[in-house]
Amino acid sequence: MVIAVDLGGTNIRAGRVDNSQVVVQKYTALQDKDILERTLEQIITLIGSVMDASVTGIGIGVPSVVDVETGIVYDVTNIPSWKKVELKSILETKFGLPVRVNNDVNCFILGEHRHGVARGFRSVVGLAMGTGLGGGIIINNELYAGINCGAGEFGLVPYLGENIEAYCSGGFFTKQYNTSALDAFNKASAGDQSALDSWKEFGYHVGNAIKTVVYTYDPEAIVLGGSLVKAYHFFVDSMTSSMLDFAFPESMKKLKIFTSQDSNIALLGAASLLS
Repeated sequence: MVIAVDLGGTNIRAGRVDNSQVVVQKYTALQDKDILERTLEQIITLIGSVMDASVTGIGIGVPSVVDVETGIVYDVTNIPSWKKVELKSILETKFGLPVRVNNDVNCFILGEHRHGVARGFRSVVGLAMGTGLGGGIIINNELYAGINCGAGEFGLVPYLGENIEAYCSGGFFTKQYNTSALDAFNKASAGDQSALDSWKEFGYHVGNAIKTVVYTYDPEAIVLGGSLVKAYHFFVDSMTSSMLDFAFPESMKKLKIFTSQDSNIALLGAASLLS
């Protein structure tokens, strides 16, 4: 039995995981993000709320780069007070249990590879589309994080004068259409043509992001996750069309593309850091 934590810029989730099942979980809104001590108190309190005597370790995913050996977290964009946080040491001292820390999207794709739609594939890339665009990579059945835990940051690759994230995340709808992805989703669901067209354009850019992934890593499969995948049916056709000009058509024919199906997959991935 282990505890898994998914730290986001808005919320924190913690769950107790047993045999690939989240048996209990709780979440809380992250408050006082400018005060390091307060954010750490919230994490510790939330972990304590799902702790019991059977727990043998803690795995935690964070939205930033991590020194995975020391468990030090650096420069979390959406949590201003997190510049250099010795999270592993802090939690091990508090709970007396081994702690593993990694990037949140790395945890996402690790969860999919161990417990989700990517089981059975040796090489997989995950793309999490939400407020931003994050990536995670599995090579030869092992999580690949890079020397600084920065591998998979496809969203920061230059694209159309900005970067891929600007076109493959919720920010696309804010900047290009002066609305939110949720509003675009709701209007598209009601049949609004302008909203449907915006998702079609979004899919074109997602297809280009997928081509970038395949050119660089040539994986067996790609898993799309994050809040925007609920609109997959609105953008899958344009996404697929934009991939037709890939230079190596046979490679693209073999590629499997999945959408994440388990809302707890990031917690399962964080738990898998300990195994």
